[in-house]
Amino acid sequence: MIIIPYIKQERRKQLDLIVSEMWAAHVEANGDLNYILYAFCKRCVPVSYNSLKNYCGELEECAAEIRRTITGPYEDKKKDENGRID
Repeated sequence: MIIIPYIKQERRKQLDLIVSEMWAAHVEANGDLNYILYAFCKRCVPVSYNSLKNYCGELEECAAEIRRTITGPYEDKKKDENGRID
């Protein structure tokens, strides 16, 4: 499995432990993930314009990467399977 964004392999190993813990805790994108990201921001991101701007930018870029590398290819596959909309 290829994991993006593009950070050093050593750092990925550390962060993958957190991802595994989230998987084990059955974290879902139904409010759980929103809570985790909000709570992290509230507890760990300094309250300054620049820090909050950077945090929100990370979230926005994550969404863009998901659309570009996961959603786009999935939609292409479904278009091939089911045909284009005329």
